[in-house]
Amino acid sequence: MTMFKALRVQQNQQDFHTRVANCAIDELPEAGVLIRVHYSALNYKDMLAMQGHKGIAEQYPHTPGIDAAGIVMESSHANFRMGDAVIVTGFDLGTRVWGGLSELIRVPANWLVPCPAGLSLFEAMAYGTAGLTAAMCVDSLLQVGVSADLGPVAVSGASGGVGSLAISLLAKLGFKVVALTRKAQEREFLLNLGATEVIDSEKFAQAETKGLLKQRWIGAVDCVGGEVLMNLLKSTMYGGSVACCGMALSAQFNGSVYPFILRGVNLLGIDCAQLPIDVRLQLWNSLANEWRLDSLDKQVSTVSLSQVPELAVRMRTGQLKGRYVVDLRGE
Repeated sequence: MTMFKALRVQQNQQDFHTRVANCAIDELPEAGVLIRVHYSALNYKDMLAMQGHKGIAEQYPHTPGIDAAGIVMESSHANFRMGDAVIVTGFDLGTRVWGGLSELIRVPANWLVPCPAGLSLFEAMAYGTAGLTAAMCVDSLLQVGVSADLGPVAVSGASGGVGSLAISLLAKLGFKVVALTRKAQEREFLLNLGATEVIDSEKFAQAETKGLLKQRWIGAVDCVGGEVLMNLLKSTMYGGSVACCGMALSAQFNGSVYPFILRGVNLLGIDCAQLPIDVRLQLWNSLANEWRLDSLDKQVSTVSLSQVPELAVRMRTGQLKGRYVVDLRGE
C-alpha cells in the first residue's frame, strides 16, 4: 500500500481549505510504527486545525485527527507486531505530526495502547479522546471523594463529545446528572443518555457578581470554561470538586477565591494529550469492562472521510451532538 487517502488542510494566504487527497507513503514520518487506520473521529481540536488555529497545527499542509484505531502493518518494536490492534490518541497526533484522519499513519511506539480485549476498533473510536477525557474527569472526581450519595454532578457542554460521554459514565456509576446545555432541542437526547435534569446553560454563561451561589451539586465536569466554569464552582457544595477539561466558551477564567477558601471546593485540571501510557491503559481497560457503555449507539454517528470538512464547519457553529466516528476501511 504505497498510496493512500488522507484529509489534507491547505493554506492559501489567510484561507484554509480541507480536502481528501491521494498521498504517498513516503510523505509520512520516517520513524515509528506503521498503522492501517480503520477508524478515526472528528474532535474539537481537529476542527480548530482545519480553521488554521496556530495553537493546534504549526505547519500546513496538515493532516488533522487526534484519534486513530487500526492494525499494525510494520513495526520494529518488541511490544507491537504486525496484525496487532492498537489505539493512539493525543500526544502530537494530528497537531505537530500527521494525524489519524488518514488511511495510514506512522507514530512512535510509546504513543500506542493495545486495544483491550472485548473492545472493537469501532468502539475504541466511539470513545476516542472524548471518552478518554470523560473517563479522566470521572476518575478524578472519584479520587477526591465525590460519590453519588453526596449529591448530583453537573456536566456543561452536555451535548458535545466529552459531555455526552461523561453523562453516560456518571449515570452508569449511579450519579444523578444535571446536564447544562444551550441547545433546548437536545433535551430528550440528554435524558436518554442518563441525565436526570436538563437546564439552560445560558443562565450560567453570564457574569455573576456574587462570590458564592446556592449549593447545587457535589461535583461537575466542565467542558466549556469561561463564566460557566466560574459559576459551576460558585454552585458546588462544600468539599465538592469540578473537573475542567475544555474551553469551548472561553479560555478566560475570571472570578474570586471564595469557592476555594469558604467551601473548600477543588478545581481539577484535566489533560489527556500527555497522559502517561500506564494510566491510559488503565482507563481504556475500565471503558472496555466495568465502565463499558451500552448506550454508545445513542450518541455516535458513523461518517466517511469525505464528509468531515462539512461536519467541521457545523461543529464550529455548534450544530453537532455526540460523537462522529470516521470509517476509513473503505476509502
